[in-house]
Amino acid sequence: MAATIKSEVRLGAEELVRSRGITAGLAFILVGDDPGSEVYVRSKGKACEEMGFRSVTERRPASLAERDLLALIAAFNADTSIHGILVQLPLPRHIDDQRVIEAIDYRKDVDGFHPVNVGRLAIGLPCLRPCTPAGILEMLARSGNDPGGKHVVVVGRSNIVGKPVAAMLVQKQPGANAVVTVVHTAAGDIAPFVRQGDIVIAAMGKPRAVTGAMLKPGAVVIDVGMNRIPDPSAKTGTRLVGDVDFDSASAVASAITPVPGGVGLMTIAMLMKNTLIAASGTLYR
Repeated sequence: MAATIKSEVRLGAEELVRSRGITAGLAFILVGDDPGSEVYVRSKGKACEEMGFRSVTERRPASLAERDLLALIAAFNADTSIHGILVQLPLPRHIDDQRVIEAIDYRKDVDGFHPVNVGRLAIGLPCLRPCTPAGILEMLARSGNDPGGKHVVVVGRSNIVGKPVAAMLVQKQPGANAVVTVVHTAAGDIAPFVRQGDIVIAAMGKPRAVTGAMLKPGAVVIDVGMNRIPDPSAKTGTRLVGDVDFDSASAVASAITPVPGGVGLMTIAMLMKNTLIAASGTLYR
């Protein structure tokens, strides 16, 4: 699915150059030397090359002052050759994440985190949508698992996945129109809620928290988790697992996403799609 979306974006990017002379441009800002963030930025930069996009990566030390980061964002806001701006999170603790997010021009907010885009998403207006939730809805639609009228249980309430995916799924629109329950740590025992789900989206950041015993037989399971756990047999001594116990859940579910190799690929594909949409300049009037 991710490869198909990238192919669609690549064709769209070629048409944008041909018809209007616009090459989509994406700016990455990486503050500090977090190894995980470095890997993510490299993979996104490679995807830009595959799409025929222009990409710029600005790396800054962890000691960067917040005002200097805001000035860098302001420069990209003013740069007409840059259509998308992505500040890789997490940021050093002395920098206010929310202030940084709000500093990005919402029309270039390809992460979909700016309050303007969050508000438009909530009331069903066109906007740049958060990449992971948008990728989840694409997965459901393209796999023939239309959430319309289904009970979707979202496990987790983060601003990145849980809240926006719930807001998207309840919209009275094709590919959504679901009955949505959001369950989180305050519930104590999540199992009774999870068991009701025709579709379960696990995004709580806790390894293997959702087991097969919690699932309704035949449920569709989307695992957003990316948790690194010790594994002496692995070369690095660790390995990635999701928020779902894959072995037990796959024996019960009718469809399930793997970790790695599942939602993460869709997130990058949707980032490319958001960048193309931003470059086209037709979303906001």
